[in-house]
Amino acid sequence: MSEGMDAIIRVGIAEAALARSGQRIRTAGLGSCVGVVLYDPEAAIAGLAHVMLPSPPGPEPVNSAKYGSTAIPWLAEQLRAHGANLRRLCAKLAGGAQMFAPSRSDLLRVGPRNVEAVLSALDTLGVPVVAQDTGGHVGRTIEFDVSTGALSVRTARGAAYTI
Repeated sequence: MSEGMDAIIRVGIAEAALARSGQRIRTAGLGSCVGVVLYDPEAAIAGLAHVMLPSPPGPEPVNSAKYGSTAIPWLAEQLRAHGANLRRLCAKLAGGAQMFAPSRSDLLRVGPRNVEAVLSALDTLGVPVVAQDTGGHVGRTIEFDVSTGALSVRTARGAAYTI
């Protein structure tokens, strides 16, 4: 959170970052990946994780932000350490598109499995999802404004809206 006020903090694939009021936080390239924003509106702090896969292959993930099952508790703890109240956290998420042709193989259902993992982790922590734009077959870029709580979504096909 060393960025200045009015800054846009960029989050890459399998990364996470925190932002405060006056800042915006953005991630691009959400195809099957899911962008998850956790925020405490009263403390005016938010975190964004760019989740790439549902769960790590082993018991100890090298990168907690990469996986839906580990990114959510890790991000919640980072927010708590920076002043957020875990009981006030809310979530917004976008992404999780089915980027491959429908298949019977669960391995190709990466987007839906990412969404399921994120929702399960949020449910475990008791964090309500106040808005989501998931699924479909198109990539997205998202930007969260910590001051307003608005999540702007822009699709690869040119649509733009706020949730």
